[in-house]
Amino acid sequence: MSSIMVQGTSSGAGKTTIAALFCRHFAKRGFKVAPFKASNLSLNSFVTPKGEEIGISQAYQAWACDREPEGSMNPVLLKPKGNGSCQIMLSGRPYGDLGRGQIADREVLWETVRSSFRHLLETNDVVVIEGSGSPAEINLRKQDLANMRTAEMAGAPVVLVGDIERGGVFAGLFGTHALLEERHRRLVKAFMINRFRGDESILDSGIARMEELLGVPSLGVLPFADLKFPSEDSLDMGRGQGTRVKGADIRKGWLANLDDLYTMSLDHLDYVLMEKIAFS
Repeated sequence: MSSIMVQGTSSGAGKTTIAALFCRHFAKRGFKVAPFKASNLSLNSFVTPKGEEIGISQAYQAWACDREPEGSMNPVLLKPKGNGSCQIMLSGRPYGDLGRGQIADREVLWETVRSSFRHLLETNDVVVIEGSGSPAEINLRKQDLANMRTAEMAGAPVVLVGDIERGGVFAGLFGTHALLEERHRRLVKAFMINRFRGDESILDSGIARMEELLGVPSLGVLPFADLKFPSEDSLDMGRGQGTRVKGADIRKGWLANLDDLYTMSLDHLDYVLMEKIAFS
């Protein structure tokens, strides 16, 4: 029984896809694998065969493991309802609503996270954990459930992912690492650079220097790929040629009816792409 965790320097760095690749990698080698994300903030959800509602990302990570999604893979799902309110789903079931300014009982949420993770760890060979946003949001550190608190609970080695397409990837990796508490820095065991275009040899000197500064190795550079996987929010809609729709605001339309657009996108999901860039 073991686990590995993928965290990012920012939201949209590619954590979800890289975690799915790890899921596929271990599953293809004969391990029983499960994905896990302690907390999701998303309207794009999936209903499991048992009627549990979880984030769509954990659903397709489960499919990468050749298995059906289940509620314990995403124990806390926050669904925005507008005007600063949201619905809380625990282990795939409705728990309650939070109005503007209200605070959830974090110990109730955390106990659900712990019990769900414990269940997955006891029933699988490997649990691939995805973080949420960035672990370096120092203003939110005390409230954060899904990053270093989860990593500590799991005793999981952390792979830190930086998105080079946005620029400043080395600063992002170094700054994120520097802002972590010392005990959390010790959990970071490697880093990766995601969404690179061109000749990756130009990164060699920067990667070597980053390995010196962080004291951990690079796992490599992943090329940019305009994958058609479902997204948790509108952040990824700014990428790729498919987002440039003349005469329409695709972000507004996408947010207005996530479920319909997700159904339409099923015809375009290309799981072969996942196979091609998965670790072989």
